Amino acid sequence: MSKQKKQRFEGIVYSTDSDYSYSDADGFQEEDTLPKEKQRLKVGHDRKARKGKVVTLITGFVGKQEDLDVLAKLLKQKCGVGGTAKDGEILIQGEFKVKIISYLQGEGYQVKGFGG
Repeated sequence: MSKQKKQRFEGIVYSTDSDYSYSDADGFQEEDTLPKEKQRLKVGHDRKARKGKVVTLITGFVGKQEDLDVLAKLLKQKCGVGGTAKDGEILIQGEFKVKIISYLQGEGYQVKGFGG
């Protein structure tokens, strides 16, 4: 099965207006990244839709995707495991809630734990 390429202008078939301009993101603008002291991150464990595997979930990050990726890479290196950053969340493979909370607090983030 081959992957289908997503259309650039989804839903638009044809326009007769010569001055019409296509907008890719429908007016969506990425927010500027808040300073560390103003970030309110939540850290907890999650097993849902992961076949019983435990991941540490970091939510509440406000900012650009590039800054989220940098933070995720740093946390993955500190824990020595894999993970991902998407949709404003960071997933770290394994149970590292306490370690991540202590590290983020040491870096100046406002961190709160959730879950068990």
